[in-house]
Amino acid sequence: MATFWFWAVAAMLAIYASLDGFDIGAGIIHLLVAQTEAERRAVLRSIGPVWDGNEVWLIAGGGVLFMAFPTLYASSFSGFYLPLMIVLWLLIFRGIAIEFRNRIESPVWSPLWDVVFAGASAALALFYGVAIGNVVRGVPLDSSGYFFLPLWTNLLPGKNAGVLDWFTILVGIAGFFAMAHHGAMWVAVKTDGELEARCRRLAAIIWWPVLIFTVLVAIVSPVIQPQLLDRIAHHQWGYVLSAAALTGLLGTRYFNRTASGAGAFGCSCAYMMGIAACTAFGIYPYVLASNLDPKAGLTIFQAAAPPHALEVGLAWFIPGMAIAAIYVFIAYRGFAGKVGIEGGGH
Repeated sequence: MATFWFWAVAAMLAIYASLDGFDIGAGIIHLLVAQTEAERRAVLRSIGPVWDGNEVWLIAGGGVLFMAFPTLYASSFSGFYLPLMIVLWLLIFRGIAIEFRNRIESPVWSPLWDVVFAGASAALALFYGVAIGNVVRGVPLDSSGYFFLPLWTNLLPGKNAGVLDWFTILVGIAGFFAMAHHGAMWVAVKTDGELEARCRRLAAIIWWPVLIFTVLVAIVSPVIQPQLLDRIAHHQWGYVLSAAALTGLLGTRYFNRTASGAGAFGCSCAYMMGIAACTAFGIYPYVLASNLDPKAGLTIFQAAAPPHALEVGLAWFIPGMAIAAIYVFIAYRGFAGKVGIEGGGH
């Protein structure tokens, strides 16, 4: 049961990376591709009906994490308290920026919230990447099961590392470019005309940093966390997931060049979910690795709730996920097609 819940949480976070990843990416790029107020509204309308629903997968993943792995929840929230609060504030700023920008007609008000939206989106993408870097690198977890990480120390990924070091920053930059590229693919699908063309051109430019940083992270990660290479090299699923992520990345380039918006975005989703799956596969069975002593890492079996609790949780999880899947289907089906430059809403 512990293994099932590990992969259930991993799947929800992979879905979150794919869905909320594009609206975070849209926030990163919207000041770069939108040159008029009408175009900025079009970018916001491209995510308007779904952006808050996308975040449900993060909430659901956190809820399942609390239910299935309470020890991990307690340990990670105490150690990552400051960065978690930063992420919470960034999510709040993104939300209020979308909702507040049209409340007052002013030459200052809307541009101010556009900058807040772009800045919060960019910082959020960086912090999500840094979070993945911390999970891969490990934290100073000892036999007590608790730890504390300062925001930074000497920027070296050793035993005295903080949340930020050169490795986690590298992963953060990779996450930033990946989400920006993902967002450009989505906005290109949802818009037309010159705005769509700018998104395609920007996506073609950003694709190269995505490729470069993906390769860099893939090379450096096994050095920082040797278990990754061992897991992927000795299990065929490691090759399958890695190939899926790489194929998705290459596919975005091909379909973007052929102006197939749906194909490019679909491949971008495959890349985002493939990277998330590769990370989960590489760290299994650990949910929190230790950079002090590999044997002190927290495994899913140590962190899991009692078997009866996991079984009861499953009875609620299945209908809950069915409802969520139906909601996503209805929301995206009703939101099919392109948004115009002129129109109501955001």
